[in-house]
Amino acid sequence: MVDYMVVGLGLAGTGFCETLRRNNKTFVVFNDQSQTSSRVAGGLYNPIILKRFTLSWRADEQLSVAIDFYKQLEEFLNIQFDEKLNVLRKFASIEEQNLWFEAADKEKLKPYLDTQLVANENSGLKIPFEFGKVLETGKLDTKVLFDGYTKWLQQENRIHLETFDYNKLQVLPDCISYEGVKAKNVVFAEGFGMMQNPYFKYLPMQGSKGEYLVIEAKDLKESNIIKSSIFLIPLGNDLYKVGATYNRDQKDNSTTEDAKIELQRKLDSLLDCSYKVIDQEAGVRPTVKDRRPLIGQHPKHENLWVLNGFGSHGIMIAPWASKALYERIESKIPILEEMDISRFNRL
Repeated sequence: MVDYMVVGLGLAGTGFCETLRRNNKTFVVFNDQSQTSSRVAGGLYNPIILKRFTLSWRADEQLSVAIDFYKQLEEFLNIQFDEKLNVLRKFASIEEQNLWFEAADKEKLKPYLDTQLVANENSGLKIPFEFGKVLETGKLDTKVLFDGYTKWLQQENRIHLETFDYNKLQVLPDCISYEGVKAKNVVFAEGFGMMQNPYFKYLPMQGSKGEYLVIEAKDLKESNIIKSSIFLIPLGNDLYKVGATYNRDQKDNSTTEDAKIELQRKLDSLLDCSYKVIDQEAGVRPTVKDRRPLIGQHPKHENLWVLNGFGSHGIMIAPWASKALYERIESKIPILEEMDISRFNRL
């Protein structure tokens, strides 16, 4: 008997498993890597919605938890995956610069919006006006993170790299049983894969497909994250990740020529140097209609839980939401109403 069975090992699953480890709980993980959104994403953490210069939902609460969480995880795994990088927001007009200053004067935004504008010194970028610098930002190399955590789980014999078969799950009066493994609780952290889960597929997840390019631009030499109509994220060795698209109609992990054309068109309006496309990736973000996470207890089975719906903000939300779910299960501390799945329960 283990304390927890966790299904899925993206940002949500990793966040919850690590919360369990730090609280000395026993657990086992099932993961088949069918959901790729956490792995292929740009890895950016940024508290500001840069289209409108507003703070993203509860970002100030999430950011402090996330930074400490990932720092401790780097130390535990003895790997580095968190890189502190500034985000430079390209201005399209003087009016946008003025809106930036107005936003920077607001109390909650002051810690994140630098009032000293940044002049462009990179001849490889088309920047008619100056940049606004966002503070407290960076990127995670999610592939390094997931590979490192999976390796540790394998060493501890805590992970099954296989597809979870819901038909084999037995919900018993005092525990959950699955192929000889018994657990007090099951937490489903499957991303968009939740739509195949018979216990939680009633929840209104929309899903949004995102596609990214990896380009090589030897003459660019840019070390900051650049935000225009797309993000340009430096990966090192003259490689950059470019993204992302948002497509609510397609719900698969295949790449498309349409997305490639769209990203290159936006890239051509930003870059003033040559580049070549090295790779293209896609994943389906677990987005929700009301743009809030899906966290909580199944309405009929008290030992079944869900941790999902982080959309494109998983890096910041995952540690904070994992803590909230853990405290709900272990200490009966209520989950924030706006992200508790009870708002949708109709069973």
